[in-house]
Amino acid sequence: MLGKLARQNNPNVLVGFDTADDAGVYKISATQALVQTVDFFTPIVDDPFTFGQIAATNSLSDVYAMGGRPLSALAIVCFPEKGDLDVLQQILAGGLSKMMEAGCAVIGGHSVRDPEIKFGYAVTGSIHPERVWKNSGALEGDRLIFTKALGTGVISTAIKRGEAKQQWMEAATESMTTLNAKAAQIAVEGGFAVHAATDITGFGLIGHAREMASGSGVALRLVAEKIPLLAGAIECVRAGFVPAGLKNNRDFAEFMVSYRNEVPEEIRTMLYDPQTAGGLLLAVAQADSAKLMDALQVGGVPAAAIGEVLPARKPLIEVV
Repeated sequence: MLGKLARQNNPNVLVGFDTADDAGVYKISATQALVQTVDFFTPIVDDPFTFGQIAATNSLSDVYAMGGRPLSALAIVCFPEKGDLDVLQQILAGGLSKMMEAGCAVIGGHSVRDPEIKFGYAVTGSIHPERVWKNSGALEGDRLIFTKALGTGVISTAIKRGEAKQQWMEAATESMTTLNAKAAQIAVEGGFAVHAATDITGFGLIGHAREMASGSGVALRLVAEKIPLLAGAIECVRAGFVPAGLKNNRDFAEFMVSYRNEVPEEIRTMLYDPQTAGGLLLAVAQADSAKLMDALQVGGVPAAAIGEVLPARKPLIEVV
């Protein structure tokens, strides 16, 4: 649909909707640009405070994926007319707790009556115009670093069906409420050569990797055994707790992927799992990749080196 809209000829729009990037970037001076994004969704956990935290973490993530620093946010609320206002208060409080952790000021918002609860934020951040991370700058020889584990989609499905074990829920909740702030801060302030970045969210690892490869004019190799998975993720796949979004992601993108025969079917499935508040996928110059990995691990970020950038070829992504 966006492709049918008129193109904007505004030189201050450094990143707009005509690319598949994570957020928009608008230049306001030679040294400053705004990063803008919006995200909201329906509850994926029962506890309203935790849901608010997850929604805020997810909304902030796109700013970090561009290398930016969140400044302010506007809340977006859909809530039933006769709903329990204590629930709404807890959702807002949970969201605010994560915004305060991020140093991002909530300065207003908008609400509408809706039979189904929805919550999120429009977030504005700041970045230097010449230091924007895009998802389209990966270079041949770069190493791929991923900063969280996969599995929130299948575990959330198990939660909705009342089949998730406590340890699975705890692992997924911890992941979904962990800001990408530390990972982005380490990569930015350390001056590491990050050529491309994106956060892994609704399209799954393959979907967002496809955007990076296609936009950069390269191919990617992912090493299956290096890709971190949340506790319980494989068990959920084996039990059939596969969300519709995962199936859609796989139907859309799998024709661009080849697998080495020994890659298990459960791992292949997990590559398409839609994530909520997922980790950052960074394409980093080979010379800096080991140093960045060390810095992330010292900083407490559970990062993993999961692959490399190859010259353009078919298939677009190979999993070995």
